[in-house]
Amino acid sequence: MEQQQDLQKRLLLALVLSFAVFILFNMFSQKAPNIDNNSTKTQVAQQTPNSISTQTPNVTKQPSSASSVSTSAGDAPVTNIESIATVKSDRFVYSIDKAGRIAQVKLLEDKYKYNGKPLELFNPKWVKPLEIRFTNEAFTKEAQQTPYSADNANVTLDQDGEKLVLIQKLSFTTITKVITFYKDGHYDLDIKLSKPEPYFITTGQRPDADHTRYMVVHGAMVRNSNGTTKIIEDGDAEGVQSFPNAKFTASFDRYYTSILYDFKNLLNVSYVTIGDGNPLMFVEGRTPSMTLHGYIGPKEYNILHSIEPELTEAIEYGWFTFLSKPLFKVLHWLDNHIGNWGWSIIILTLLIKLLLFPLSYKGMMSMQKLKDLSPKMKEIKERYKGDSQKMNMKMMELYKKHGANPMGGCLPMLLQIPVFFALYRVFLNAVELQGAPWILWIRDLSQQDPYFVLPILMGASMWFQQKITPNTMTDPMQQKIFQWLPVVMTMFFLTFPAGLVLYWLVNNIFTIAQQYVINRAYEKHKAAQKIENKK
Repeated sequence: MEQQQDLQKRLLLALVLSFAVFILFNMFSQKAPNIDNNSTKTQVAQQTPNSISTQTPNVTKQPSSASSVSTSAGDAPVTNIESIATVKSDRFVYSIDKAGRIAQVKLLEDKYKYNGKPLELFNPKWVKPLEIRFTNEAFTKEAQQTPYSADNANVTLDQDGEKLVLIQKLSFTTITKVITFYKDGHYDLDIKLSKPEPYFITTGQRPDADHTRYMVVHGAMVRNSNGTTKIIEDGDAEGVQSFPNAKFTASFDRYYTSILYDFKNLLNVSYVTIGDGNPLMFVEGRTPSMTLHGYIGPKEYNILHSIEPELTEAIEYGWFTFLSKPLFKVLHWLDNHIGNWGWSIIILTLLIKLLLFPLSYKGMMSMQKLKDLSPKMKEIKERYKGDSQKMNMKMMELYKKHGANPMGGCLPMLLQIPVFFALYRVFLNAVELQGAPWILWIRDLSQQDPYFVLPILMGASMWFQQKITPNTMTDPMQQKIFQWLPVVMTMFFLTFPAGLVLYWLVNNIFTIAQQYVINRAYEKHKAAQKIENKK
């Protein structure tokens, strides 16, 4: 039984240390994009084409904002792109360039703006969506040097179904792209070649609108016909790989995505590796004509679900997706009924605490009993210190007699840690939280508290929670670690998204209330036992 106690202490210590390592890892790790188009090697497409225009794009970077340095969309490239057509709605502006590509997408909604300017999704130096490449290298070079023409230079999306016709006349064929745009950001694409020639069309390289230092997934994915999803993160791509019979393929960063999909006529998808292991996705074209569909924009659950429910699989949360997705759905349902993401987080926290209450109650009651049994446990250790087998047997009898479980206090913590990690991924990746206010000074739950009020309150609540929670630790090192844990956690949480800090603060407050209830229940239990013993 002494081994069980040691195991409990080691488990608690391991949980604390793993928790700290996880947070540090996510705070200071970032996969910096290292995409060198000059090193692109592929069996299905040649090097990234040069711009049709010989002019070098005018690339500028927005200045960083001190108040949102860690979680803002910041440093997104702002460029002047020579276009042959623009498509405007009240939510976005598409720029179509001379290569027949969607060269830039600007998001106009206030919550996506950065320093008061529309957020631009694509890096001007990277491959753009709807670029066509041929298996014949000479044909690809000719296509790179031949501009498209557009039937309308300015398309206004006052209603769904506005069309834009792009035509490229090549020596070996004429390409006609008919793009039908919709106000929610998706589009239909009809491609016709006057003479058949094998070709591929790309989603473009992933959006480049998020440069935060948190460890979020960037790269591409393929949704297979069997319902599984293959994710290729930046840095993990190798060579050329194919995925026949796919429902959709997407390139994405933290909040935004470019998708090509067809759920009726499945797609043959390939990726080629560019730079240091970064994927560039292609869909094999059908000749002489092909129809497919696309979406470019934020990974908002409601929008993707309204277009096609399975497109919500493009929302990816990393390691804890299996748990993050159901938690997000509950949070999303609450927001639909409450209308405020902050209060929805509080209600979700309460629901989780209620769900875990039976286990928490048993664990906390067990900790109370162990605290009262400490003198007897110490006495047994002293009496049988030369006979470990006898000592463990007496310990077991003591625990059984008083209904105490030395491992009981660990189970609630074990269950709470994965929930925290899953919610951490939700608060980092759910674009719905971007620009979502709570109350007073919290105007964006996806960014850190600008005045650090929530992290400080969280640390204070953790310290107070420790004060009222029974502690049977005797090791001085473990005691010091737990004494300093509120301070360390406060420092960690200073730059965390306000939504996550709000969850942890409310969780602590509910745990304190829970502890008070259990402390009073235990005192009543002890008083009843004394009366029973006197009879």
